[in-house]
Amino acid sequence: MEVLSNVALGFGVVLTATNLLYCFIGCMVGTLIGVLPGIGPVATIAMLLPLTFKLPPESALIMLAGIYYGAQYGGSTTSILVNLPGEASSVVTALDGYKMAQNGQAGLALSVSALGSFFAGTVGTILIVLFAPALTEMAQKFGPAEYCALMSLGLVAAVVLASGSVIKAIAMVFLGLLIGLVGTDVNTGAQRFTFNIPELSDGIDFAPIAMGLFGIAEIIGNLEQRATGHSVTAAKISNLWPTWADFKTFWKPVLRGTALGSILGVLPGGGPTLGAFSAYTLEKKLSKTPERFGKGAIEGVAAPEAANNAAAQTSFIPMLTLGIPSNAVMALMVGAMIIQGIQPGPEVMTKKPDLFWGMIASMWVGNLMLVIINLPLIGMWVKLLTVPYRYLFPAILVFCCIGAYSLQNSDFHVQQVAVFGVLGYIFLKLGCEGAPFLLGLVLGPQMEEYFRRAMLLSRGDATVFFTRPLSASLFAVTALLLILMALPNLRKKREEAFQEEG
Repeated sequence: MEVLSNVALGFGVVLTATNLLYCFIGCMVGTLIGVLPGIGPVATIAMLLPLTFKLPPESALIMLAGIYYGAQYGGSTTSILVNLPGEASSVVTALDGYKMAQNGQAGLALSVSALGSFFAGTVGTILIVLFAPALTEMAQKFGPAEYCALMSLGLVAAVVLASGSVIKAIAMVFLGLLIGLVGTDVNTGAQRFTFNIPELSDGIDFAPIAMGLFGIAEIIGNLEQRATGHSVTAAKISNLWPTWADFKTFWKPVLRGTALGSILGVLPGGGPTLGAFSAYTLEKKLSKTPERFGKGAIEGVAAPEAANNAAAQTSFIPMLTLGIPSNAVMALMVGAMIIQGIQPGPEVMTKKPDLFWGMIASMWVGNLMLVIINLPLIGMWVKLLTVPYRYLFPAILVFCCIGAYSLQNSDFHVQQVAVFGVLGYIFLKLGCEGAPFLLGLVLGPQMEEYFRRAMLLSRGDATVFFTRPLSASLFAVTALLLILMALPNLRKKREEAFQEEG
């Protein structure tokens, strides 16, 4: 009964004119950036962070969440129709979705994608409702030692699940940790790594880093290599509703994709992209006719689309309950909460129940909106692809600069965006992921604070981390991950898992 009353509270929050409007804006913007290749939810949310300063916390977070899961829907449309994934998690959908469109099954592919996404998103939200209170209750028993151990586990797991080189992922985490140290030491008041620049005494603001690292860097990368040669499929889009035979073919892949995506979404470093590729690989291995994959198999669209949407929803669980971001977008959401004066973690549910349950209820409303938005407006989304990128990127640059300047009416923030834009481009050229960097940046200062607090409470006794059962267990899991990561067989399997993605 308590769950029902909490959900009712959430719907009471989201079903107001203001919050419905922001939910709709989030879903529309999410679909748009999912359709347009090379932008993505991380860059978009990073650029929109300054706009959320003046919004109520509920409206701001409902809109940002809508952008995130909305992008998963939008990315599938162009993957299927023009073989041009707008989102990284939609790359795998293009393998079979575009072939289906070429075979005259564009309508079927789009409907399977939308229905699978809606089902997975709904299930993912139900999982949040069921598990969030229990996790929050458990998290309230955590002390500084347990939080420090949990954040260590999050950073190590982010390295394990990051695609590409393990060494590069570790380096990115450490770089994020170092940049997180810039500013004034809270305990001693000493200046750290400020180089006598007064503007750095409060640390480096999160928004300029995010805008530069993802927004500006993506623009430079896209200008360097624009994808060409894609044209809208000539196949007529019809028969949007699948037949009973189609249902029998894709309902099991949708269930499996939902289950796999839900699990991977919760893990630090996981998320929609890993979920989609893992679901596709699983379906191919389970299929009696794996040779059909890549030639228009309906399972090759259903499973990854369900997985990426389930992962997008469940990635909110650790962020909302523990204050631990599981991927780059969740790190931005944590930043948005801090900007609004809300400390992410278990106290959000008890001190800000309107915000907590309002966000969860908005996911159901948003998923329904996305089905209505996506299928009828397919023609409009495809026409957007004809807009030349040379018209888009100046507008994005101007928007970033205005947003950065408006933080404190200081051109120093604009300079920060430029510096981190160049740094982000260097990361792209070196094949380094930005997500581990962002997780290190967000979790680093918090981990340091909890570490020092634990040491103060134990009067300098470092054994406090291993004498408390919860923190000892978390450190044991962290150590196990590090050992497994060093094993040659696991490294090989990890490389194989990300081979298609690369």
